[in-house]
Amino acid sequence: MIEILDRIKNTRILVIGDVMLDRYWWGSVSRISPEAPVPIVQMEKMSLVAGGAANVAANLVGLGARTKLFGIRGEDAEGEMLTTVLTEAGIADHEITAVSGRKTSIKTRIVAHSQHVVRIDSETTAPISDLEAGRVAEKFAAEMQQCDAVVISDYAKGLLVDPLLRSIIEIGASLNKPVLVDPKGRDFTKYRGAAVITPNKREAADAAGLDLGLGYVVAESGKHLAETLDLKALLITEGEDGMTLFERGHAVEKLPSLARKVYDVTGAGDTVIATFAAAVAAGASFVEAARLANAAAGLVVATVGTTRIEASMLNDFLTGDASIHRSHA
Repeated sequence: MIEILDRIKNTRILVIGDVMLDRYWWGSVSRISPEAPVPIVQMEKMSLVAGGAANVAANLVGLGARTKLFGIRGEDAEGEMLTTVLTEAGIADHEITAVSGRKTSIKTRIVAHSQHVVRIDSETTAPISDLEAGRVAEKFAAEMQQCDAVVISDYAKGLLVDPLLRSIIEIGASLNKPVLVDPKGRDFTKYRGAAVITPNKREAADAAGLDLGLGYVVAESGKHLAETLDLKALLITEGEDGMTLFERGHAVEKLPSLARKVYDVTGAGDTVIATFAAAVAAGASFVEAARLANAAAGLVVATVGTTRIEASMLNDFLTGDASIHRSHA
């Protein structure tokens, strides 16, 4: 595991998906409003971090991978803020296209005493036009020859239309570049032919048409999706129950959660696919990549807010250092 972590710094990974800003208003509550039965939050500070596909890229940078991010934003003040946040997160190499008439996706979370009080979303989710998709596809395809892996981070915000997805997956297959997808929605057929997808338990159940409450839902949905989508591997994340890896030609691998404490799962899926992709790009087997991703997820959920993994955090964890350092994206 330590050797794999060390080899990540020699990899180059492309990320494409729905980029967004995660804005936090941090405060405290001492009384209930006399106007309505809601808490009054006294705001103490504000922070902005990279969210969505940008958080995937931030995690990859934290692990030491050379990373290039592709996405879209609005022609607005939030879009300018996003550019600044990407630079601060170390994501200097990016192609974030400003699209007229769209809003930059921003999620505002109000947090009091380490608890989410409310989340406010401002975004445009309409699909991009064929012309815009073609431009993004052309820029992305030009970079694929020189990468070790591709990550598609789908948050259903309008960028990843079917023709763009098909183009990326087909080119990846033709170049023998692993394409890994963090999926969204009920229809996973649009990801057919990707090397790996990493849904959570609910997403996998929905995509397989199964009741989430079934005791065997992970086993059945994993088997169904892995076979029907022609995947090399499928990693289902299960929160406090860890994750399960389905790999073509191998036994199912169940990985129990390594989290010591769980304060906030925001962005944990981004950490999982980033770490898994980085490990695969560095030559790890799917099982080794899943184990490393499981460790990374266990670390980031111990911090409130969108938090990226760092190579030093994983190194300390893997070597048994109890004083693990945490870092915000």
